[in-house]
Amino acid sequence: MSMFLDTAKVDVKGGNGGNGMVAFRREKYVPDGGPAGGDGGKGGNVIFKVDEGLRTLMDFRYNRNFKAKPGENGMNKGMHGRGSADLIVSVPQGTTVKDPDTGKILADLLTNGQEYVAAKGGRGGRGNIRFATPRNPAPEIAENGEPGQDRSLLLELRVLADVGLVGFPSVGKSTLLSVISNARPKIGAYHFTTLVPNIGMVRVGDGESFVVADMPGLIEGASQGVGLGTQFLRHIERTRVLLHVIDMSGMEGRDPYEDYKAINDELETYNLRLLERPQIIVANKMDMPDSEENLKEFKEKLYANYEEFEDKPLIFPVSGITRQGLQPMLEATAELLETTPEFPVYDEEEFLQEAEEAYYGFNEEGPGFEIARDDDASWILSGEKLEKLFNMTNLDHDESAMKFARQLRGLGVDEALRERGARDGDIVRIGNFVFEFVD
Repeated sequence: MSMFLDTAKVDVKGGNGGNGMVAFRREKYVPDGGPAGGDGGKGGNVIFKVDEGLRTLMDFRYNRNFKAKPGENGMNKGMHGRGSADLIVSVPQGTTVKDPDTGKILADLLTNGQEYVAAKGGRGGRGNIRFATPRNPAPEIAENGEPGQDRSLLLELRVLADVGLVGFPSVGKSTLLSVISNARPKIGAYHFTTLVPNIGMVRVGDGESFVVADMPGLIEGASQGVGLGTQFLRHIERTRVLLHVIDMSGMEGRDPYEDYKAINDELETYNLRLLERPQIIVANKMDMPDSEENLKEFKEKLYANYEEFEDKPLIFPVSGITRQGLQPMLEATAELLETTPEFPVYDEEEFLQEAEEAYYGFNEEGPGFEIARDDDASWILSGEKLEKLFNMTNLDHDESAMKFARQLRGLGVDEALRERGARDGDIVRIGNFVFEFVD
């Protein structure tokens, strides 16, 4: 089984806030002590944090559920519950967080230590000390903690590399990577030896260095799912320079120029912006008998498409086996990297803008609830705002239940039920909670 994983769907849930408490001071020489119920603590957030030591999303193959701990409940004597610590989930550099339903990008995690709050913890419920007023100095009202955010997320990894090696299978990309860097990829005399991206550090003279990624071999139709398909094409998007490796020996019976065109067509079909990256053509296997003649024909076909004064792509004849011609190619690559900016994978407007602060009121633009009729003629109330309000209501105390009834009336639930034909004594449900409608 491959130990490389570059996509994972996970479920994250922030911790629930702690419940507020209903309590009163009962001390021997303190008459009319009043309310003393403390607030609940805040639930923990689930936070994705970049760890530069990770290279894959393999950890998410076996653990896809992450739930932060809830906050502590409020206590008597006005003591607040303790807030829960955040749950830190380590992810590799280059991880993109998406909404699996809409495909919107929520975060692009690139730098070591960068964090993204994947699921917010709920705030703690208020104790009865918060509800004391001159008209009601001893309230038996307390809130339950707010439920933590609960959602599914899609993680995609795009490896971070300065240079990407692209080309057909068996053109010598893995061999080339092994001789120019510290990487030790699997090398075999058959197609698709490379099944996962391999990364290596290349050192050039004068202390220059850059990171090279060997991408699994592409074939014609890869952008439509042929061969390894688009499974690893996404990793090329992070690179700044492409080394287009071409087999000049002709041993596979293919035309080097047709190979060059086919790979560029696949890159363009997958993402037109990939062609913005400068390419250096690496004419590999020049130690083979027919390579010189094939290279001459390749140049004639390639340069026929360029005007006399146009910038023609650089071509470096090399041999991964004999290591000839590698140093000039590496120096040209390092020089090109110095003048090539980073290419943003996503436009800023693609990111989903989320509110920085939680909002606990109600939006006047919408009703905040929905009404449906069940088969048994009961009324079903639903809606995110209404359900959150219900979950934060402590129905163990009559005053809290009365407060919830007033809040429903303020939302317009009573009037909406009357308009739909609800009558006195009709059954109304909110989740598993059942009560009678009173007209």
